[in-house]
Amino acid sequence: MERVAVVSRRHGCRDLFNDEPRLQMNFDTVVIYVMPLVLAFIFYGVMRTGRERRDSRRHREAVAAGLIEPPSLHPVFDTARCIGSSACVSACPEGAIGIVNGKAQLIDPSVCIGHGACHATCPMDAIKLVFGTERRGVDIPQVHPNFETNVPGIFIAGELGGMGLIHKAVEQGRQAIATITQRRTQGNMLDVVIVGAGPAGLGASLAATERRLRFVTLEQEDSLGGTVYHYPRNKIAMTSPMQVPMVGRIKLGEVRKEALLEFWLGVIRKAGLKVNFRERVNAIDRIDGGFMVKTSTRDYVARNVLLSIGRRGTPRRLEVPGEDQAKVVYRLIDPAQYRGQHVLIVGGGDSAIEAAVALSGEPGTIVSLSYRGAAFNRIKSANQARMQQAEKSGRLRVLLESQTVEIQADKVVLKHKDKAFSIRNDAVIVCAGGLLPTQFLRDLGILVETRHGSA
Repeated sequence: MERVAVVSRRHGCRDLFNDEPRLQMNFDTVVIYVMPLVLAFIFYGVMRTGRERRDSRRHREAVAAGLIEPPSLHPVFDTARCIGSSACVSACPEGAIGIVNGKAQLIDPSVCIGHGACHATCPMDAIKLVFGTERRGVDIPQVHPNFETNVPGIFIAGELGGMGLIHKAVEQGRQAIATITQRRTQGNMLDVVIVGAGPAGLGASLAATERRLRFVTLEQEDSLGGTVYHYPRNKIAMTSPMQVPMVGRIKLGEVRKEALLEFWLGVIRKAGLKVNFRERVNAIDRIDGGFMVKTSTRDYVARNVLLSIGRRGTPRRLEVPGEDQAKVVYRLIDPAQYRGQHVLIVGGGDSAIEAAVALSGEPGTIVSLSYRGAAFNRIKSANQARMQQAEKSGRLRVLLESQTVEIQADKVVLKHKDKAFSIRNDAVIVCAGGLLPTQFLRDLGILVETRHGSA
């Protein structure tokens, strides 16, 4: 019995020693497969913490500058649903969204342009797109499902009606024309006047061409594209697959502004579509059986009118002598075109400062920035710093408490505290915002409701 016990103990020891390689193998497996995952989680945690700190800092800077109101359509986040996946952060090309305290939120609301890419990518359906906020309402005209307003014969499609998404604006323009087609007219009256050559206006114009309607397309700018045209150079425009009349289904996705505009130019060339550029609508009067559309060039009589204009409205003018010269524009598209020139920027907002700083970086360009106020208020701290740096280097001259009095061929006359002076000038860029078309709509009898954070 004692021998058996000894043998058993020996076998037990032998089995224990034989398990040592297995234990070593299991430990090696943990090291090889588990440790990289642990290190990855640690690295992710460190990176996420750092990013959240940066996002929180940007949000505090936006709040300090008073830039907390999105300009138009924007996302609202359901914190109960949000898991902080950062899908919306990656989808936003403007960098307007960040993660704060583990949840997504607008950290820089002023740069949000409402293309809605964040809404489409959220895995938890925690985002809805709305207009206005509790503090600032947004006026939206009332339209029927067929995009006709309460004024029979006047239709609204696209951004003006609250739809800033490109593919949906195109579809709205097409659907509005489908209704208008049922109301063809006789005689010399046009079937429809299309006002605006943005996505909705172009979609409508192509649909009208396809349906052989008698129409004219008017655009107050010197190029097509609507709000997209006013994006800065190389700005990313977000769009989804869309059905374009006379073209078919198009898949663009994330595309730069220039490529999108080139696409539209190719479409209208292929379709033989004519757009009357630099023709601004001054008034729309109701007449028997239709409307008289009065523009800066001529008058049109039409059975229907489709308003596909943007929400930025008409650029605010200085109303000074010489403003109608070709050298006066109301946006900066490409700084390189002003290389070597004397340029005056007028305005005190972020767009004016960004334009001035961008131009000051062009070789040989002499830039002056005129603002009627004594100081720049409600601008981003980063823009303030870049402006001060450009001014300190001598590349930019800032003229506070100044107003433009007259624009001449080779100079501009300004006034500073009732004292007039002139500076050499080759170009003037007015960044004074736009006149919203709300009153224009109300004058037509169109009902407009103010939305405070509703879809």
